[in-house]
Amino acid sequence: MSQHDPQVEEITGSQTDSEVKEPPMFKVLLLNDDYTTMEFVVEVLMHVFHKALEEATRIMLNVHRRGVGVCGVYPYEIAQTKVETVETLARENGFPLKCTMERE
Repeated sequence: MSQHDPQVEEITGSQTDSEVKEPPMFKVLLLNDDYTTMEFVVEVLMHVFHKALEEATRIMLNVHRRGVGVCGVYPYEIAQTKVETVETLARENGFPLKCTMERE
């Protein structure tokens, strides 16, 4: 049986001096070129970035008209993986599509 001594106080606590910071986020960008088809860009946006047809088409038109389109914003590792996936798919299909990332 345990004994309880009311004269003994137990002090517990924790100190955290550093704040938890959110990881930096990165924009994944598609860059326009003269050879990659609009249809392929839409397919990439739907497959890799899980965009609906309407949003994929809107982003593709930004790439076509403005030279660049934002596909999404992700933590570094996810953004890096998406860039590599897009460039691999593009090469496998014979397109020079460029995908980059920049810190937000």
